[in-house]
Amino acid sequence: MLIGYMRVSKSDGSQVLDLQRDALRGAGVEPERIYADLDSGRKDARPGLTACLKALQPGNTLVVWKLDRLGRDLKHLINTIDDLSQRDIGLKVLLAGAGAQIDTTTANGRLVFGIFAALAEFEAELIRERTRAGLAAARARGRLGGRPRKVTKEVIKMAMAALADPQASPSEVARRLGITTTTLYVYLNGDGSVKAPGQRLLDGAEKPERLRSTANKGRHDAAQGNPG
Repeated sequence: MLIGYMRVSKSDGSQVLDLQRDALRGAGVEPERIYADLDSGRKDARPGLTACLKALQPGNTLVVWKLDRLGRDLKHLINTIDDLSQRDIGLKVLLAGAGAQIDTTTANGRLVFGIFAALAEFEAELIRERTRAGLAAARARGRLGGRPRKVTKEVIKMAMAALADPQASPSEVARRLGITTTTLYVYLNGDGSVKAPGQRLLDGAEKPERLRSTANKGRHDAAQGNPG
């Protein structure tokens, strides 16, 4: 049985479902077996896709107009396809570029997605390598002169890059950068998105945390009559 899924997005300008619906129906999908979503960004919830995936049974084939209608990004796409494969569900993409189609129920279609999976793993490994190199560089800078780690613009950027990997642990990232997890969460969310204090630091409108502490200590010593 064929089950269709279609999506329109404000972010990419595709506001009308008619083109996708006509393509799915032309591929043999019954109107009552077509699920749809309207979203405005990469991280929006997709109740239509959730319902569609739940409705699929072993031996069914999911039909989509284009690959970007199904996956938020390459990793999400590969994970979705792998899940379908594990459940003995096929995928048919009606427009895969240059007028070609992809059908994972065929040997050629499985080969194409095997290549996609390899590329996704390659991309993930590149991100991990850049993260490790960046953290190593940050640690090296933090050890110069024996000074404790300061929460600087560079540290924030490094943490953002590290946390962009969904598998990254905030506590581990904080440890490698020489700061506490609590301090990390002052500036960033767990997914690496920046909070207001972090944005001010990036914009140069806020002093690094260590510098603020040093400045406050100097003012306290002066008030107590202690030498600086």
